[in-house]
Order: sequence, then structure tokens, then C-alpha cells
Amino acid sequence: MKNPSEKTVRQQWMEVLARSSPDFLEKSFEALSHPPDYLFLRRPETGLVMVRGRMDGEGDPFNLGEVAVTRCTVKSRAGYLGVACVRGTEKRHAELAACFDALLQDNRFYEEVMESVVKPSKERLLKEEVEARRKAEATRVDFFTMVRGE
Repeated sequence: MKNPSEKTVRQQWMEVLARSSPDFLEKSFEALSHPPDYLFLRRPETGLVMVRGRMDGEGDPFNLGEVAVTRCTVKSRAGYLGVACVRGTEKRHAELAACFDALLQDNRFYEEVMESVVKPSKERLLKEEVEARRKAEATRVDFFTMVRGE
């Protein structure tokens, strides 16, 4: 049985596309050697999803709040379905992420899109996470108790 925490290759690239900068995706789309044709199966639409949390990651789940998300589904001329669900209200971001998802399923475009879009974006996201951790660590306060009378 597969470990539920293990992500498939497609889940990994979909996560990267959803978290990528919309400007970066736009520039990458324009730079493709053969910009693809695609049809909308579901035009970008924005809605809300409930975010759930747990105290210390282990407690009983509770409703934390709502987050705006935008989803889109496209079909490439070659017949591949691309889907995306991105946080926020940028419809073009969802459209581009869905388009790249469809392209990555097509062997003719996989290598080009992986090298020019997914890998650079993943590296950028990792750098941002490291920087955020570094900044958080710089503000960490260690509490200690002094024993009185000794």
C-alpha cells in the first residue's frame, strides 16, 4: 500500500504550478516554442473553501476560516485534460496552471515545460521557504526560568 504522504509526480508539479508566481507562468507561457491551443471545459471561477486546522497538528479538527480559490479545467488539442485550483482570485493564474498541467501530460512538451517552468519555480519556492524560516528563527525567543534563592 502506498504511503498517503507520498505525492505522485503529477501532484508535485500541480502543487508547484499552483504556488508559482502568475507573472512567471505568464512569461513562461509566452516563451514556449509552440504555444498550445486549448479549450475551456470549465472557465476560471472563484469560490471559497473552508480551511480546517488542528491544535498542535494532532488535536480535534476545527474550522479555521474560508479562503478564496480559483479553479479551471482545460483540454489541449491533443486531448489532455489540465486542471488547476489556486489560492486567490487570479483567473489567469488558474488558466495557465491548468494549461501547463495538460502540457506536462503530453510527452512532446513534458521536458520543455519541466525544465523551463516547474524546476525553476520549485527552486524559487524552496528559496523563499528557507528565507522565511531564517527570518522566523531570527525572531525566536527562548524562555527559561531562574530559580530564586540558590
